[in-house]
Amino acid sequence: MLPLSTNKYAQGAAEHAAPQHRLPAWLRLLRPHQWLKNGFVLIGLLFAHAWDQPNLVLKAIAATTAFCLLSSAVYVFNDLIDREQDRLHPQKRYRPLASGTIGAPAALALLVVCLIFACDIVVRVVGHAYWVFLAYLCVNVAYTLKLKHVVILDAFLIAAGFMLRLFAGTVAIGIPPSQWLIICGLMLTLFLGFAKRRAELNAMYTDAGAHMHRRVLEHYSPALLDQFITITVACTVLSYSLYTVSDNTIALHGRHLWITMPFVLYGMFRYLYLLHRRGGGGDAAEAFFTDRHLQVTVLGWLTCIVALLEGAV
Repeated sequence: MLPLSTNKYAQGAAEHAAPQHRLPAWLRLLRPHQWLKNGFVLIGLLFAHAWDQPNLVLKAIAATTAFCLLSSAVYVFNDLIDREQDRLHPQKRYRPLASGTIGAPAALALLVVCLIFACDIVVRVVGHAYWVFLAYLCVNVAYTLKLKHVVILDAFLIAAGFMLRLFAGTVAIGIPPSQWLIICGLMLTLFLGFAKRRAELNAMYTDAGAHMHRRVLEHYSPALLDQFITITVACTVLSYSLYTVSDNTIALHGRHLWITMPFVLYGMFRYLYLLHRRGGGGDAAEAFFTDRHLQVTVLGWLTCIVALLEGAV
């Protein structure tokens, strides 16, 4: 049984979800709170010192907008495919398609509109590395239809979605991606993927329909997922630490980027705390919106990064 504090976290998540239920059904179907994940697109712009180049800033904003539309199209597609299963899930049954608030034809029309506008933005504004956006769609379609049931590969595909966002903010707008950025990003996103599965496994003890809804959980165990999470957390922290003190980083950003390490450590440890003691960790966007510690940590890290990069001392 989960600790009593889990109920407090669930209450916080419910308070975050309540305003969403007041949104129009078509907007809830797009899951706008998940657009926070598309902030990964802007990381390349930040670490390339390119925020003072209007052309790159415009392309980065366009790529982020395109990913918001593409990710919403993916969510609609996922809800269309899984609507029968979602009706058996304690929380997901309230989604617009599962609850019948929106019909399949209207959802399909909304999906097509998102794809059209996303493609238009990519072609007219971004204008480069179309494969990144196409790969994101292909990965998520394959994940929804089949691969989310394949143990371990499912977490790698979740990570792939984040990594393609990183590539959209680097190679797609003309910024060469740092090897350290790719390694650290991969470790962090794998951690988020395995943490998602661990949270779903936790939910099996409180939600009767959770196990039925996610068949891949039959192949995981708490001990196995905890090992995966421990490895990816350690690799994330280590790779970020090495990045801050590498010769190339010091030459480009100055020698004091290591000062941001406490924010990274605290953020990772706080996420683990939410996962194991507060019933969270299944959704990175929800965790951010419902936990003030994470909000302060991320904003503190971002403020410190901008100040250090701007000074480059």
